Amino acid sequence: MTAPCRTRLWFDGELKAVDFPLKAVSEHLGEDGALVWVDLCNPDHQVLSELADELGFDEHAVEDTVANAERTKATRYASHTFLTVYATVLGPARENDLESRLRLARVSIFVLPRGIVTVRHEIASQQPIFDIDEVVSRWEENADLLRLGPPALLHGLLDVIVDGQFETIQELDDAIEALEDGLFDESSVTRTIQRNTFRLRKELVELRRVVLPMREVINTIMRRRAERGDTVELDSWYSDLYDHVIRAAEWTESLRDMIATVFETNLSLQDARLNTIMKKLTGWAAIIAVPTAVTGWYGMNVPYPGFQNTIGVMSSAAIIIILSGLLYIVFKRKSWI
Repeated sequence: MTAPCRTRLWFDGELKAVDFPLKAVSEHLGEDGALVWVDLCNPDHQVLSELADELGFDEHAVEDTVANAERTKATRYASHTFLTVYATVLGPARENDLESRLRLARVSIFVLPRGIVTVRHEIASQQPIFDIDEVVSRWEENADLLRLGPPALLHGLLDVIVDGQFETIQELDDAIEALEDGLFDESSVTRTIQRNTFRLRKELVELRRVVLPMREVINTIMRRRAERGDTVELDSWYSDLYDHVIRAAEWTESLRDMIATVFETNLSLQDARLNTIMKKLTGWAAIIAVPTAVTGWYGMNVPYPGFQNTIGVMSSAAIIIILSGLLYIVFKRKSWI
């Protein structure tokens, strides 16, 4: 087999071995008091199949691991629990780009009685989305919990993933607030606001697809722990994790309402601006109509008061100035111009 990205072995909560051979995994899993973590990064199907045969993974779980697109879920099998979760990060914005900035990293997790196996899917040409070092640091910070077995490892892993989702939601929240501030900015470009709104809606929809199912994932883990009668020392930790997941789901709901409000407000403001422009055009058109009417009357080829006389020019000019001035004052008071 190809060497895994990482392996670690604990006994009674104390770290005993790091980066041991993959072929020794099944041996360590059979030892009393052992806790094993195996991390595979972009493994090929053959490596994963060999490990699955050795550890007794369900073939359906293996197929879900190598599938290109798989939803967030938790599935219980006879010998293990299989989870699919996603780490998230929001990439930099590019001008005039409607493509979503949201990047996802799928993490497949096999939870065994004495260890866990994580399978990460990362694009080699891009910056890693999921920081596995942060997970290891989280485990080291709470090393006293590792004596409780795989649930402690699983909690630290999921906690880092949920924290990353929170950061992504926060960035989307900040972006939507920036959109709201720009709605009433006269110097802002309407097309830019529309483009950013469309992109944020797309990113939020993609994020909700991986955040909302996390409630059922944590629920499944907590039910499985209750059925097995696991120690209650981790109950408060998982309850706190579940609260974070609920908050993340509710936050995405509020962001969906916010982006919908921004979209509708932008349309309303465009209608209001159009009405203002139409009123101004109508006002100026009425003012311009006065000299047109007066000069048209005095320009007719028939005798009229002041015909061929200076008084005719002066009277027509006076009528134009007086009527146009009155219309300007009236429209100005009504804020039409």
